[in-house]
Amino acid sequence: MKNWLKEAAIIALGLFLLGICIRNGINDFKDKDRVVSVKGLAEMEVPANKVTWPLMFKDLGDDLPTLYNNIKAKNSTIVSFLKSKGITEKEISISAPEIIDMQAERYADKPSAFRYNITSVITVTSDKVDKVRSLMREQSELLKQGIALTGGDYRYNIVYDFTKLNEVKPQMIENATKNARLSAEKFAKDSDSKLGKIKTANQGQFSITDRDANTPYIKSVRVVTTVDYYLED
Repeated sequence: MKNWLKEAAIIALGLFLLGICIRNGINDFKDKDRVVSVKGLAEMEVPANKVTWPLMFKDLGDDLPTLYNNIKAKNSTIVSFLKSKGITEKEISISAPEIIDMQAERYADKPSAFRYNITSVITVTSDKVDKVRSLMREQSELLKQGIALTGGDYRYNIVYDFTKLNEVKPQMIENATKNARLSAEKFAKDSDSKLGKIKTANQGQFSITDRDANTPYIKSVRVVTTVDYYLED
């Protein structure tokens, strides 16, 4: 009868080694499930590099040709004022006047003393933010020439923009990722673990907002990244 002892020993050894491999594989698989998810914040304050300044005025009257000539003369005066202060022609745009026939207004509370209400808007769009801001303080000079600029219309608000996001993106993403790693390292230390490699990372959305209501020409740029790290023993 053939002696199967040698063959049985080989099979037993193979099963033993296979068991070790399976156990190590299961442990490795379990370790892969040990993940910490952290967020990293980066913020930066930057000056606006673009301004849109609508200069609006109104004129009232009953005779359209006369009103047209008045609007044309006032527009010319405003443009001359802007150019004398260093604003170029390509930074100035003149919108078509908006005319309201008060007699045709069905929902007017009371009859108007004048038939026509005309709104004219000249818009300055410029990257000379500081210069335009200084001009806003000097616009009272137009009063001496009989032009009263008006405000309060939500359609014609001054708007400040920051258009150089791509220039600050790399540094901000780097800072946000570093802050996320610091949080992950603290978590790993507190849980008696070691921080492993990154499993997944999400850059997050950039947001650009006014720093506050009083300084809309200073912008706050913000991004939050989400990073998942493996944890190791």
